[in-house]
Amino acid sequence: MMRFDQITLTRRFLLAASAALSLLAGSAAKADSVPDSDWPQHGRTAAELRYSPLTQINTSNVKRLGLAWYQDFDTFRGQEGTPLVIDGVMYLTTNWSKVEAVRAATGEVLWRYDPRVPGDVAVRGCCDTVNRGAAYWKGKVFVGTFDGRLIALDAKTGKLAWSVNTIPQDANLGNIRSYTIDGAPRIAKGTVIIGNGGAEFGVRGFVSGFDAETGSLKWRFYTVPAPGNRPDGAVSDEPLSKLAYHTWSPTGAWTHSGGGGTVWDSIVYDPETDLVFLGVGNGSPWNYQVRSNGVGNNLFLGSIVAIRPETGEYVWHFQETPNDQWDFTASQPMMLLDLVINGKKRHLLAQAPKNGFFYLLDARTGEFVSAIPYTNLNWASGVDPKTGRPKIVPEAMWSLTGQTWMGIPGSLGGHNWAPMAYSPKTGYVYIPAQELPEPFKAEKNFKLRSMGVNLGIDMAGLPDDPHVVEAVGSSLKGWLEAWDPATGKVAFTVPHETPWNGGVLATAGDLVFQGLATGAFEAYDARTGSKLYHFDAHSGIVAPPVSYEVNGHQYVAVEVGWGGAFPLMGGALARHRNTTINHSRLLVFALDGHVDLPVETHNTQMPFRATQPFDAERATKGYDLYQHYCLACHGDNAVAGGVLPDLRYSGALEDPTGFYNIVGRGALSNYGMVSFSSSLKETEIEDIRNFLIKRSQGPHAESAPDAGQKKASQ
Repeated sequence: MMRFDQITLTRRFLLAASAALSLLAGSAAKADSVPDSDWPQHGRTAAELRYSPLTQINTSNVKRLGLAWYQDFDTFRGQEGTPLVIDGVMYLTTNWSKVEAVRAATGEVLWRYDPRVPGDVAVRGCCDTVNRGAAYWKGKVFVGTFDGRLIALDAKTGKLAWSVNTIPQDANLGNIRSYTIDGAPRIAKGTVIIGNGGAEFGVRGFVSGFDAETGSLKWRFYTVPAPGNRPDGAVSDEPLSKLAYHTWSPTGAWTHSGGGGTVWDSIVYDPETDLVFLGVGNGSPWNYQVRSNGVGNNLFLGSIVAIRPETGEYVWHFQETPNDQWDFTASQPMMLLDLVINGKKRHLLAQAPKNGFFYLLDARTGEFVSAIPYTNLNWASGVDPKTGRPKIVPEAMWSLTGQTWMGIPGSLGGHNWAPMAYSPKTGYVYIPAQELPEPFKAEKNFKLRSMGVNLGIDMAGLPDDPHVVEAVGSSLKGWLEAWDPATGKVAFTVPHETPWNGGVLATAGDLVFQGLATGAFEAYDARTGSKLYHFDAHSGIVAPPVSYEVNGHQYVAVEVGWGGAFPLMGGALARHRNTTINHSRLLVFALDGHVDLPVETHNTQMPFRATQPFDAERATKGYDLYQHYCLACHGDNAVAGGVLPDLRYSGALEDPTGFYNIVGRGALSNYGMVSFSSSLKETEIEDIRNFLIKRSQGPHAESAPDAGQKKASQ
């Protein structure tokens, strides 16, 4: 077992600035053999480059691209899945963890599987009930479900082979438990590896390895220690005891909330080093002063941890963001690259996490190689060239200073979960980059909540003024960035109208494909960024495309559906930047495709103002309650971002009893709207209703008729 403190001794002579890099040649890391025609793994190969070697569709003919076929999904919620394609069959996952197999050339459905995730578990997730994809191994399809199960399906029939609950029943997880799964499993040497989400609410992170044949648990690795350094009987006991526990205050709120550290997305297996890399997430609560009394680095938060696939044994770790209080997760997609640095070939792990630095680490040892800003950032002035530790700006430690800090990047990061891609032909990494500045301020008198988010930050929303929304909205940016690791510089950018755009696909046809939040699906010249193709998908896209070949024809496929954290929580900003009507469907393109999308298939929610009077004092109280208990699903300041209903225009506002039946008694729990009676008193729920009525009748609410008027359009 290699200790982290041993690794730090070998880090001399390594520099963090771009001037110190001399990358003389670059290539994709060695990967397992994958047929050019297939997309059998989440990132296509083990290196997770999201690069297709197909060339039939290229810069000279991409203008002939057209829709070959499409399939509508059974929901209007967001879609984030990466389809898999093996031997002409596509396996895709959709919202609510549903799975299906179709003929990849025609869309003919072969089977569908519904894991029947209970609607009331939707409240456990911060960022929609999405699913990012499946894994395939020896005739089985593996999927994590939103309620915490890992299931194996027969790839030919869709019949359930086995199902296990990934959430352990032990005493060291914290008192607030809100586990979900929306990430894709990975397979390594017969082991199915899956993490969980939920740190915004209050959980303790862990990753589990299950036998792919039987579903039996092989190992479990916790990413943060237990209170009092209590052992779990898990493979992580030794590294947590020796490396992590002393980096936490023994009396912080983490001892009750679990501490966070969920591995909610990126997991990469490297056959060359026989290591699995875990991208560990944020702390719980976000507030560092509350979480750990402002003490310690809080390992393994914001870290990449390398373990053995068959045993879960710890090998090394590298912490990108110590003292995290900005939600700077290391959960963003990682990839493996073979590059020549200073005349020496290096096998490297590459990542562009939320914190704004592009990292290169030695994949075998975890040695720090470089960390160079790929976007604007103001929380750190740079990194130590030997250790890679960030030089945090004192003012950025908002939980310690007690002052408001306008952070760049904000909590949604310079790059979030949407996958980046790498082209060995150009040597560029293509990053779906963004800039969403965010104010951070400590919440007064913070107490852990059994429901709702537990961040420890002031949840005040935007003022009810369209001019303010316009001004703040204009500061939000999104772009496609071609990052050159040979120089540590940006080769080119493609500006977009908004942040929160889709993942990226690079191809040997010198093309880069990306879907946009505005509803466009586009192709760019991989060498220059010139836009070569545009398709109106009628709905925002956040999922990454894939490419494959069947019977000599190359296809490009992408799931469509506006969703995730920004659309749910972004409120007026998300609405301001995206005006599409949400659809959920799969689009598949080919040269000379000639299928047309239908006209809009549903109406947006009709905005009818509430007619009931409201009590101003109760509305003020209701505002604070709404921001902590309702914002995560229904939007900042009660402005929905385009996925779930806008509560300002709910008919339930007209009747206090009806509103309480929904919020207090869970009358709509099957649809995700669970009962909040365990956390909110009946009087507090009435306070929230008064706040929503005020928002419905506000001077800057959208133009809407009175609720009592006849709805002629319905």
